[in-house]
Amino acid sequence: MTKNAMQRRVQNYLDERRRLGYALGGAGAMLLNFARFADKVGHRGPLTLKLIVDWAKEQSTRATPITWTRRAEIIRPFAKFCSQQEPKTAIPACGMFGPAHRRLTPHIYSDKEIADLLATAGKLPPEGSLRPATYQTLFGLIAATGLRCSEALKLICSDFDDAQHRLTIRETKYRKSRHVYLHPTVTAQLLRYGKLRDRFTGKVPAKHLFVTRSGTGLARSTVEAVFAQLRNELGWVARGGHTAPRIHDLRHTFICKRVKLWQRDGTDIDHAMIALSTYVGHAGVSHTYWYLTAVPDLMAVTAKRFERYASKAEEAGNA
Repeated sequence: MTKNAMQRRVQNYLDERRRLGYALGGAGAMLLNFARFADKVGHRGPLTLKLIVDWAKEQSTRATPITWTRRAEIIRPFAKFCSQQEPKTAIPACGMFGPAHRRLTPHIYSDKEIADLLATAGKLPPEGSLRPATYQTLFGLIAATGLRCSEALKLICSDFDDAQHRLTIRETKYRKSRHVYLHPTVTAQLLRYGKLRDRFTGKVPAKHLFVTRSGTGLARSTVEAVFAQLRNELGWVARGGHTAPRIHDLRHTFICKRVKLWQRDGTDIDHAMIALSTYVGHAGVSHTYWYLTAVPDLMAVTAKRFERYASKAEEAGNA
């Protein structure tokens, strides 16, 4: 094999997968990192487990086996691709170093915390500018709909249909598009913000729903920095497994509060969870059910479901 051979193999793989519609952003960058490592150590021939293990642990002395397993999992699809031409290619097993994922308990915001967040965002400087309205509306939308922050930032003006009270979320995390229906109060706030935004952007119509003072779309890093500023100002203390409350916890809070409302109203949770999973854009309903076991406030729902299951099992046994 010639110089940089692994890098060419990885690039060919990425090109083919992307032609099929796969984004492979972060995974693609990691695969190229693996390829550079393989070429640097002078690897030749089919992929070996030693090469994969060496790369998975390379420059990660402070990392945990979870990190190693995640890195090895990135190699699996590429290894399967290579095995079509090289049968001796080693394909790393799932969970090579143990579990690949650990979901920490989120911070579930109280109604007061959300109200304080929006009120404080509305006072951001400079006074009288578009900036405070932008962040107040952005964080309010995420809290009211459970959107991912990335989804909210990618929204363009035409994605908002005020007549139908809905947003169109296009090809997001799992390359799915969906409609997110809005409460009339949310629609009204988006209309108010839109008029203010258009007044500030002037003759050049804004493309993005949420914009900076110059009319461009918001950068995720900037939004995270503003949120951290507001969080520190409010003096929040994390109640979940993360070191501090996050924007993403607004999404978790939306899901948990919706399930708790259903529990209070006696709604059939199993049927409702399917609809909720679609609404928030989860890849599968199992991702939504995770909240029933991972969030303490929802353990009562899990207990009731198990109690019903146990009762039915007992009845079947006595029949």
